[in-house]
Amino acid sequence: MPAAPAFWWREKPSPLARLLAPLGALYGRITLRRMRRQGEDCGVPVICVGNFIAGGAGKTPTAIAIAGRLAQRGEAPFVLMRGYGGRLAGPVEVDPAHHAAADVGDEPLLMARHARTVIARDRKAGAALARQAGASVIVMDDGLQNPALAKTLRLAVVDGGSGIGNGLCLPAGPLRAPLAGQLEQTDALVLIGSGTAGQKVGRQAPGKPLLRARLQPDAAAAERLCGQRVLALSGIGRPEKFRETLDLIGADIVAEQPFGDHHAYTAADVDDVVAQARTLGALVATTEKDMTKLAALWPAQAAAMLVAVPVTLVFEEPAAIEALLDAVSGTARATEPQ
Repeated sequence: MPAAPAFWWREKPSPLARLLAPLGALYGRITLRRMRRQGEDCGVPVICVGNFIAGGAGKTPTAIAIAGRLAQRGEAPFVLMRGYGGRLAGPVEVDPAHHAAADVGDEPLLMARHARTVIARDRKAGAALARQAGASVIVMDDGLQNPALAKTLRLAVVDGGSGIGNGLCLPAGPLRAPLAGQLEQTDALVLIGSGTAGQKVGRQAPGKPLLRARLQPDAAAAERLCGQRVLALSGIGRPEKFRETLDLIGADIVAEQPFGDHHAYTAADVDDVVAQARTLGALVATTEKDMTKLAALWPAQAAAMLVAVPVTLVFEEPAAIEALLDAVSGTARATEPQ
């Protein structure tokens, strides 16, 4: 997937954005009409972890954190994903020992290492498979705009640094539908990181719970990279977020190699990066998502130079998210057969 256009993220719409705005308004109305459709009850509670925009905002780490908290409560959470970038349409449960990123997508492969995960282009079929396999709660990673399933709790993830960009709808800006309409279809916001752009979105949602959170880098990776010369390699929606993570842990970033989101790496890509890193005398730092694809391609003789940097979502006020999950857990127990 190509990188999002730079003009999306300018607070003041550019001339090109204004030119595309009428098309964006039409797209937004169609999407919002679709969002408002009544979803089908799949028999267990559904927690949707989505976002307002196209591109990365931190949905996957948020879904991992939510699934983990549900498991601690004694629930049997399954994560439901579309499987973007994979060849399998599903429904199928992801098995990291059997599937590759080319089969199921990079994010589902990563997710399956943390929670039982089902991919399905047809969300209803995916939910049915998860329930059949024992799910007491479904955590839907993405799908805020998808009306197929009735949602018990709708969380919208917002990146503090980028917010909603220029505030226009695709293709004029990053919004999938007008913000006000999407807020009507949302129960709470998860604001990740600091920044005036994200705070501005929060101020437009009075009365909605605002859950502040941060992405915490893995301690072992941070220790390995602190003070080291690093080439930053990533294929994510917003590569600048990965740079921020590396800056946070004290890495000396001497070069960056960003690819488009969900990039399908080739052996030639890897050879080029290895050669560049050796010339620079640098380690190669990458995201945990990218590592699902790079590991099989990376040459054994260069294994020591590749360092994945996992991140964990940490809620600043855990009681706030637990209060929202209380109602979901109660619903889950009520649906169990007597």
